[in-house]
Amino acid sequence: MASSPEEPRFDGRGGKWIGASVRRREDPRLVTGRGRFVDDIHLHGMLHAGFVRATVAHGKITGLDLSATREVDGVVAAYSAEDLQLGDMVALLDRPPEEFTPTTMPILARGKVRFVGEPIALVIAKDPYAVEDGIEAAQVSYEVLDAVVSEETALAENAPLVHEDAPSNVLLDVTAFDTPGVDEAFADGCVIELVTRSGRQNALPLETRGAVASWDDRDEQLLVQTCSQVPHQVRTVLARSLRIPERSVRVVVPDMGGGFGQKCVVGREEIAVAAAAKLLRRPVKWIEDRSEALASGFLAREQRYRTRAAFTPDGELTALESDIVCDMGAYSCYPFTVGIEPLMAAAEMPSVYRVPAYRVRARAITSNKAPTAPYRGVSRPQYVMVMERIMDLAARRLGLDPVEIRRRNVITEFPYVGINKVTYDPGSYLESLELGEKILRDEGWYELREKNPYIGIGYSCFSERTGYGSEAFAKRKMTVVPGFDVSEIRMDLTGSIVVTSGTINHGQSHETTFAQIVAERLGVDLAKVKLRQGDTERISYGWGTFASRSVTIGGSAVATAATRLGEQLCVIAAHLLDTRVENVGLDGDGGVIQLDDPSRRLSFEEIADVAYLRSHLLPKEAEPTLTATAAFDVPGDGTFSNATHAVVVEADPGTGQVKILRYACVEDCGVVINPKVVDGQARGGIAQGIAGALFEEVTYAENGEPSAASFIDYLVPTAAEIPDITVDHLETPCAFTESGAKGAGEGGTIGAPAAVLNAVNDLLWRTGVQLEQTPIHPEAVLAALAVTDLADREKAGTGA
Repeated sequence: MASSPEEPRFDGRGGKWIGASVRRREDPRLVTGRGRFVDDIHLHGMLHAGFVRATVAHGKITGLDLSATREVDGVVAAYSAEDLQLGDMVALLDRPPEEFTPTTMPILARGKVRFVGEPIALVIAKDPYAVEDGIEAAQVSYEVLDAVVSEETALAENAPLVHEDAPSNVLLDVTAFDTPGVDEAFADGCVIELVTRSGRQNALPLETRGAVASWDDRDEQLLVQTCSQVPHQVRTVLARSLRIPERSVRVVVPDMGGGFGQKCVVGREEIAVAAAAKLLRRPVKWIEDRSEALASGFLAREQRYRTRAAFTPDGELTALESDIVCDMGAYSCYPFTVGIEPLMAAAEMPSVYRVPAYRVRARAITSNKAPTAPYRGVSRPQYVMVMERIMDLAARRLGLDPVEIRRRNVITEFPYVGINKVTYDPGSYLESLELGEKILRDEGWYELREKNPYIGIGYSCFSERTGYGSEAFAKRKMTVVPGFDVSEIRMDLTGSIVVTSGTINHGQSHETTFAQIVAERLGVDLAKVKLRQGDTERISYGWGTFASRSVTIGGSAVATAATRLGEQLCVIAAHLLDTRVENVGLDGDGGVIQLDDPSRRLSFEEIADVAYLRSHLLPKEAEPTLTATAAFDVPGDGTFSNATHAVVVEADPGTGQVKILRYACVEDCGVVINPKVVDGQARGGIAQGIAGALFEEVTYAENGEPSAASFIDYLVPTAAEIPDITVDHLETPCAFTESGAKGAGEGGTIGAPAAVLNAVNDLLWRTGVQLEQTPIHPEAVLAALAVTDLADREKAGTGA
């Protein structure tokens, strides 16, 4: 088959699949409407499900009457927690009681509700309209309790307790580091102090959550088709909650329209729906509507950092101290717990800078809000914002250029063991910073800023820890420790290849990039390779997709399995060619050649013919069929991608609206498998980072009612608000992964808030006002500009 210029053949001499901008293999079906998502699934006799949800943020359930619901025309069943009798979810850390308090999350609320939107009862009906009628007919009464909706109310003396069995509303309290030299550095140095805050956000995947569950009497198995990033974890929790063997649960993930971390935890709704399907022996579908997703879906990001940093007069950072509080909502998410955000921040806050002394306290508080799940970046947008604001503020105080102070503090020698006991593998921290600055200077943005007082320039220099292996997760003392991944590869009689992975594609182009990895290893045409994911019956085990682990860990397992298959092919070929194994090799064109006589060659099809149909000709050491399995786990602390974001903004003096004029990203994710895919990941992540910097926020009334009931209330940027973004690649190969790649999934989101905030504060510097909170509200910008504009008018004698 002839290949296009964008899809070069691997000929074993020059062209390679790794590094080629191959067109996404997923796109033809997805953009033509031939994808298959959860809501596209229709089974014979299928029923529909919906949830009676709490209308108060904090209250005792004094009455729940579903009798009127069951009488609604079309309603088949209505279940309370007492009806289903399901096991609860409890996410645990192996930490002492003074550090961590676990919480129990019931599948349906029992006795008490803890946030608006918490599921109380499940309604099953013949169609979605009857479901809604049934939900409206349900009668729920409450004894309303005071709601905990802020850090201040959560930590106040005699505060109402979200969980009565917890000693306080602080569920995690860890002094992660307290190294020598902190106090001495603050006594002698230039001290920068700031308090930063970030607003609560919704991950907003295009496809909301959903599940279709059905019971198969013949297999005695519950099939749950759901949009989850972690199908094997869903299977485990389902089996435990329903008290059935794991072999009796099969979880399948079809095409998925985004997840961003919101779907990498186990939700309550899919368990309840599965339980109903098992009870009724009929398929049941639940699709979350957008108002549910906004009000009661897993949220993230609401954090406060109170930070001090000490510098020498020449700008060298000597100490860092921070007090971190993360509002984690009503419950610990499974399996990561409430520790997911504060522990991430405490462990990695030094970022790309040399920090000689470090003290950090990290707390997770519970509140009467929807629970927090990991969201693209997980605390890194917040602590990077802290570090990058510190650098800008210190530069101003010390009379240094913002890039220069970073240059003096950034890590340049690798491997580097940080004060946080993390080993950083080689990266291009300084190189990316200098290239980012060069882009803006060469394009004349600095000159334009001198002429226009409403233009600001900001930088963000950061690392993204990717490919967390089991050793890295174990340091958090999780009782459920993610890490490894497994892949199986199989070649059939036609030389075509099916490879499995425990990762889950929900926009990352796995079908393309993983096929490139296999094609590279075996020297076959890309069209010969098919990836299978998202089926717990076909993939032995997998931890799913999150934390930029897909190519680093899943891709490494795939590469290792492909290598082992290649070795099998060579063993069989050597036997058939009557030569030594050392004298054969893959020819890069779908075959094996004899090295000392390249004219002697066997195609993969010829080898497969023997392996399957004439196994009596195989050598004694070879088994029939062509299959191989491999597991992979990143050792130590994982690997670190890095980037610099360089941003130019302009503020409208009449409205305070901020417009991004230029956005340049210089990123290093090691060896780039597919540049187009990485560019897409970077741009998509930056768009989400800009959303957090300027637009998105869930706020709450004093009674705990969320503000975001629709997109009228929750401001989401459109294509008009997202600028053109350029992405430049540096490549520092990773020594730990099979392909030399590092993760690329979260970097865009991590760097954007800090870069945008620094750019806005750059133009506001003359006002004497600095903003330390995201999202940046136009009102705050306008108020800051008004201070200086009024002073200028008074000075000119043109206004009072």
